[in-house]
Amino acid sequence: MVSRLVLGCGTVGQTLVDALAGMSGELLVVDDSENRVETLRDDKVSANCEDPTDSAAVLEAVDAPEMVVIADEDPVANREAASLAADYFPDAYLVVYVGRDAAERDRAAMAAVADRLVDPTDALAARVLSVSLGESADRTANLQRTLRGIDGTLGVFMHDNPDPDAIASAVALGRIAAALGVDAELCYFGEISHQENRAFVNLLEIDLRDLDPEDFDRSEFGGIALVDHSRPGVNDQLPADTPVDIVVDHHPPKEPVEATFVDLRRNVGATSTLLAEHVQRLGIELTEDVATGLLYGIRVDTKDFAREVSIADFEAASFLLPHADTGVLDRVESPSVSADTFETIARAIRNRCIEGTVLASCVGSLSDRDALAQAADRLLDMEQVTTTLVYGFMDGTVFVSARSRGTDVDLGETVRAAFGQIGSAGGHADMAGAQIPLGLLGEVEDEEESSLTEVVSEVITDRFFETVRSIPEDDGEYAREGEMRFDTPVAEPED
Repeated sequence: MVSRLVLGCGTVGQTLVDALAGMSGELLVVDDSENRVETLRDDKVSANCEDPTDSAAVLEAVDAPEMVVIADEDPVANREAASLAADYFPDAYLVVYVGRDAAERDRAAMAAVADRLVDPTDALAARVLSVSLGESADRTANLQRTLRGIDGTLGVFMHDNPDPDAIASAVALGRIAAALGVDAELCYFGEISHQENRAFVNLLEIDLRDLDPEDFDRSEFGGIALVDHSRPGVNDQLPADTPVDIVVDHHPPKEPVEATFVDLRRNVGATSTLLAEHVQRLGIELTEDVATGLLYGIRVDTKDFAREVSIADFEAASFLLPHADTGVLDRVESPSVSADTFETIARAIRNRCIEGTVLASCVGSLSDRDALAQAADRLLDMEQVTTTLVYGFMDGTVFVSARSRGTDVDLGETVRAAFGQIGSAGGHADMAGAQIPLGLLGEVEDEEESSLTEVVSEVITDRFFETVRSIPEDDGEYAREGEMRFDTPVAEPED
């Protein structure tokens, strides 16, 4: 079965055919020049000498290609071939080269049907190959096709208590949907309590909807998209059986992800990177707020390009930076810090216990769960500490935040092994988290806080250190560091 069809093959078309011929899937070229067809056949490229604007000839040669490239030098021929392809192959990704000296009428007609319209420039071939062809282009085409199939409002759901990467990714996906004529609403459960995150939303004037899980009505939405997480009911409060249309995420999933469209790439540092690629490839106008948000999302999740960063993250940042407002970023990154956050960090320091290079600390009752991540990051600056785990409880749930640096241990897998059986847990090699219902730790919910803290500390700290001890010596430093030492008691942290 032909997966890529080229109609018309001028000079530009020949360059594209050379690239397409090296890709997987069958390729067919239809052109009315006997000399070009003969040359293509000599190069082992399947080619028919027919009029590329003749529907009978084209339909006889191919059934349902995944991609159609229109690449004659004649704008009129390209317009007719594009119209033919749009009529007979509506599901194909259509790349149309305008041709030389095209009249505005022809250009407009081609733009109306093309997924990607390409004007002639000196760097045309390189540009087309980078943004319009290959696996990445197929992925973007599938996203575009899925969005166009949404009937009604698209609900774009971030994970609970969203961070900048989730927020920026939701904004970008919403803008892509809008460019394709699809209304979108950006939704989350929980709260945005981290000072930087609140400043981020306020300064960029981002319109988000905070949903109550008790009032969630699936019928409000014609489609559901998940960004920066991949399964309903896991790190969000959607019903677990909610059908999902779109998933864009960079976290490794614990189980298979089910959706009509899935862009899940664990080898990049941020979901914002993936959305920046789609925005760029679709040629959507990059407004200042979207560029600023996506750039900040990448910077936060890669810790300013120092954690799990990839070439794709740098390339996305390079694309975004000229359009972003760095002054807003400076204001976002220097917010005031609440007294509660400082107190949480202080309790984490006072109540730490350390085994080798691994530190765990219970901060007791929480008023702001985002303070855990700040405490885990801050404690990682302690001398000879390479892994931190900070946890506390609120609203019947124990929240856990973990960080590591300079180790060979996959922290996400370690946290999942420790807490995955009693709650939801996972993350990256150097950044992870967990949520554990208090009821699973025993009959503790009605206990006084000192007793509750003691029970939680015993379970969480013991499970984590036990898991760390089980890691083979060759997998990291933990097992070689000697006995546990307690710098301060962990049973009764002060509030």
